[in-house]
Amino acid sequence: MSGKPDAGRLPQFLVYRAVAAALEEDLGPAGDLTTLATVDADAPAKARIVARKAGTIAGMQFAEAAFKTFDHDASLEASVSDGEAAAAGATVASVEGKARALLTGERVALNYLCHLSGIATLTHAFSSAIAGAGAQVCCTRKTTPGLRAFEKYAVRMGGGANHRFTLSQAILIKDNHIAAAGGIDKAVARARAQAGHMVKVEVEVETLDQLDRALEHGVDAVLLDNMDVKTLAQAVKRAKGQVVLEASGGVTLENVLSIAETGVDLISVGALTHSAPALDLGLDWS
Repeated sequence: MSGKPDAGRLPQFLVYRAVAAALEEDLGPAGDLTTLATVDADAPAKARIVARKAGTIAGMQFAEAAFKTFDHDASLEASVSDGEAAAAGATVASVEGKARALLTGERVALNYLCHLSGIATLTHAFSSAIAGAGAQVCCTRKTTPGLRAFEKYAVRMGGGANHRFTLSQAILIKDNHIAAAGGIDKAVARARAQAGHMVKVEVEVETLDQLDRALEHGVDAVLLDNMDVKTLAQAVKRAKGQVVLEASGGVTLENVLSIAETGVDLISVGALTHSAPALDLGLDWS
């Protein structure tokens, strides 16, 4: 696959492992009966991956892996690289190889490409809506099981930032932790005592009083949960730049700019990964 070099490129072994699992699910024990019955083994073919709608592309590695699994000599020439915009009707990649490989790998290639491009497209819409406001949109752990690394990659391709990938990456004390621990002071104090020097501590708060108590404990970040714009602005003034402030809850394309303009650092949007519609891409035979 050619295209612009990308420092965010996914590890190839992760891509091929995911594609292999998807192909196993799709092929079943007997393989692609239709293609095996109707297409000669050595028949060559060329095709184009075309954007039916405009959007931001992500997931070219998966398309390449799906075709190369059946034909090591197959080639995918990307004319729109991951992270770049594709106009409606544009050819985003040209594919060449054995016809059987292209036909059998088509659905898995497009499933990944459409899904990840949909996430990148929605993320780009949110990021564009707050351009210049000083805040950054980030994703959450509300991801499809087994696809988290790929969905978070797509968020980056859309111009967003990643929250923690796993529970082991940082301490995030949420409302249920606070309730189970017996209060925000106890929860934060215990977390601070347990956290190593490399582990950051974030606490979720719902009121300005809780924010004040979190600041007293010297946390690294505060998640401002479901606060209206007026309260968010007050929280920013109280924090005085001491911690990273993350706004969360009820964020839409309609209100994200007003949230960003309060001065928060991050705006987390679960919809980026759990509700992004797939970008319509198709494989057109040449």
